[in-house]
Amino acid sequence: MTSVASETSATKQSSGRLPVADPADVRRAAGRLIRADGRAFAVVLVLNALAAAVGLVGPWLLGRIIDEVRAGGGVDVVDRLALAILLCALAQLLLARWARYVGHRFGERTLARVREQFVERALSLPASVVERAGTGDLTARGTADVAQVGTTLRDAGPELLISTVQCLFILGAVFFLDPLLGACAVLGQVGIWFVLRWYLRRARAAYLAEGAATSEVAEIVGATAAGARTVEAFGLQGRRIAASRDALETSRRTRMYTLYLRSVFFLVVEVSYIVPVVGVLLAGSVLHERGLMSLGAVIAAALYLRQLESPLDTILMRVEQLQSSGASFARVEGLGRAPQASAASSPTPEDDRIDVTGVRYAYDRGGEVLRGVDLTVRPGERLAIVGPSGAGKTTLSRLLAGIDAPSSGTVTVGRVPIAALGPEQLRRQVVLVTQEHHVFLGTVRDNLLIAEPSAGDAELWAALSSVGADWVAELRSGLDTELGPAGHRPDGSQAQQLALARVVLADPHTLILDEATALLDPATARHTEHALAAVLSGRTVIAIAHRLHTAHDADRVAVMEAGCLTEVGTHESLVAAGGAYAALWGSWHGQASGG
Repeated sequence: MTSVASETSATKQSSGRLPVADPADVRRAAGRLIRADGRAFAVVLVLNALAAAVGLVGPWLLGRIIDEVRAGGGVDVVDRLALAILLCALAQLLLARWARYVGHRFGERTLARVREQFVERALSLPASVVERAGTGDLTARGTADVAQVGTTLRDAGPELLISTVQCLFILGAVFFLDPLLGACAVLGQVGIWFVLRWYLRRARAAYLAEGAATSEVAEIVGATAAGARTVEAFGLQGRRIAASRDALETSRRTRMYTLYLRSVFFLVVEVSYIVPVVGVLLAGSVLHERGLMSLGAVIAAALYLRQLESPLDTILMRVEQLQSSGASFARVEGLGRAPQASAASSPTPEDDRIDVTGVRYAYDRGGEVLRGVDLTVRPGERLAIVGPSGAGKTTLSRLLAGIDAPSSGTVTVGRVPIAALGPEQLRRQVVLVTQEHHVFLGTVRDNLLIAEPSAGDAELWAALSSVGADWVAELRSGLDTELGPAGHRPDGSQAQQLALARVVLADPHTLILDEATALLDPATARHTEHALAAVLSGRTVIAIAHRLHTAHDADRVAVMEAGCLTEVGTHESLVAAGGAYAALWGSWHGQASGG
């Protein structure tokens, strides 16, 4: 069964993509982030405006120097004006650095809010949503996309503000010198306007496609690595290589298209920088020839437009980056549109009775797995669910644990739909334990306190003892032993015992075991199951039985075949009935005796 589960993971293709926020949602989210630190944002704007205003003085003073020299002014006049230029440049440098410092602090604080919100939303996603979307998509959003948003908030945002203010002030200064020169400067930028519109119409969709392709590559590589042994055992190397190549080819095409957009965009922009300078020089020479403008004013206007090139170049480069980061922000913010786990204020179940009524269920792009299942699990009962592979046992366990909701019919606990319970309330009602487990980086204590943060050492040791995890007492630091690459590395059975100890600490009234002891040897598995039964005495235990001794010890046995519940009864009654369970028992008992 382990290999089957790994094969499913290795060949899984995500079908339920996580949503992407639309532009209006992204704008509203950006507005909320700015308002959350509005004072710092206002300071950034003011400092940038002052820096831009001071930067305008230099070219104007240079024009004054030219006019003064032509009018016969002495060295003292030039020295005074040159000193003023130097002081203005120094003031602009200090103001710009101050603005950048405040802007970077604003960006880091805002990025922290984005990360915290992303983690909160990710933890609120139902497990079924994450499974359908694929961990690769969620991982790509939480790493590459969040990092891209962070770079924009820290670097691109402040630089874009600085450059925008500078451009407005520079164009205003040219208009102040002469409206005709200002008109020439604006008309010279028409080419940039058209290519910018062309680029913006295509960029968002292109970068979203690139992000989706990156997620698909991460998902396929991750699934292949997780199921590497199964891929090798079943000879699936060719299929996985082909799937990886297809994903990489799609990623390559999307990246080449965004590169094409950038190539066209920046080529036209570079050419357009020259046009307004040439136009101003031509118009200014005519005006100067007719005595309508001084030579210093013409030179100042030309210098302003040359000065305009740097901030305008920054703006256009950052606009291009904003398309990429905007797509990333849409993917990050899209997590807020995904289905969330039920609120903690869900109804309280009347009792611990579980009722399954007319339940049908089908996975995406698949046939019906459960076909009209009816079952009642009484409080305190130990129920074993048996049947051949593909009968629907695991699917039923997921519905009983509230991970998935039935396509039709109801699954209730105390007359309240299980899928409607909030995460904290659900954990106190029903817990599903599978062969899939996780050891978190940290100490043994940290791994256990996840289930019950208020538990004391005595409770932690009792939970470990109840599942046979005596190996913890032999560790040098006991509960404070670090787990992971830098400390003790638990093997499969030890990791599974830690997971079971967390279940004991969570103290649910119903425990569903689906291959929960699959990684333990038969003797240890039987010992652990008996220990759990003793600890959970008086509580409901539903076991997906692959070793039929579990069914033998159960109060009742439910037999599933082809998505239907065909038999329910005690072990003795079902064996006596001579049906499907009797055949399974006879086959397994013969193998066990022969072994």
